[in-house]
Amino acid sequence: MSRAVVVEQFGGPEVLEVREVPEPHAGPGQVRVRVSAAGLNPMDWKLVSTPGIAAAFGLSLPTGFGGDLAGTVDEVGEGVAGFAVGDRVYGGAVGRAVAELAVLTPGADRLARTPAGLDDVVAAALAVAATTADAVITALDVHPGDTVLVGGAAGGVGVLVVQLARLAGARVLGTGGAGSTELLRSLGAEPVAYGEGLADRVRALAPDGVTAAADMVGDETARAALALGVPAGRIATIAAADPPAGARATGGRAAAPDALERIAGLVAAGRVTVPIEATYPLERVREAVERQRAGHVHGKLVVTLAEERA
Repeated sequence: MSRAVVVEQFGGPEVLEVREVPEPHAGPGQVRVRVSAAGLNPMDWKLVSTPGIAAAFGLSLPTGFGGDLAGTVDEVGEGVAGFAVGDRVYGGAVGRAVAELAVLTPGADRLARTPAGLDDVVAAALAVAATTADAVITALDVHPGDTVLVGGAAGGVGVLVVQLARLAGARVLGTGGAGSTELLRSLGAEPVAYGEGLADRVRALAPDGVTAAADMVGDETARAALALGVPAGRIATIAAADPPAGARATGGRAAAPDALERIAGLVAAGRVTVPIEATYPLERVREAVERQRAGHVHGKLVVTLAEERA
């Protein structure tokens, strides 16, 4: 037997049950990962609270929970090439990540070897955030000389968008609350308070104008960018219910094929930072999800399941 989070009805954190379940095993074309850490994303709780979103991702009840993980391969099925027992790995398994044992299908699921020097907690925070950030940077075609406005810059995706834009040679203004100012400055962004009057505050910081914008939260930053004269085609959103006409709605599925490994390499090399706001043991997964749902997380939250490795 092994432990896993099981969801039998849609709802809030109260529907997450840590249970003993039969051990899964790797079948043909699959590997089994002994999970040491699972990164949380806003989409995780939306999948278990909203039947329509769950259906769109192919999930039905009962289901597991979480999408991002890191750990060590401990079983390899027939026909698998490129992975062996003992390999440290990280990646994504929608609805299966917060479990001591997770079975993944390389190719269908995101899975890669963990770079040396990258610990499991940070590796577990990468799959969704890194691929989404790459898709945003690609959609905006960020280049030297750009001034990029990033909404929700201190969140799990925002912190990576800020740093990737800086590496591309852009000046970055990042929206956030008072508590995110120090973090944003440490990542190379110029902080600007979100909320009413955002366009005016950005105009004061960047009188020569903004050339591109990315909204990680909703549409406030996207609409401020339009008011500042940014062409709609150089505005990207990832979570807007009603994005401005012409803005580029994007997400991790639009990332370059090598995005995850490339960004993980930057993190391992110390060129990109993944802030971890807090870690929670498996027994406190409900508390972790409550914190995720409350919003304003600076960086990432991670559930730990075993001793961390690096």
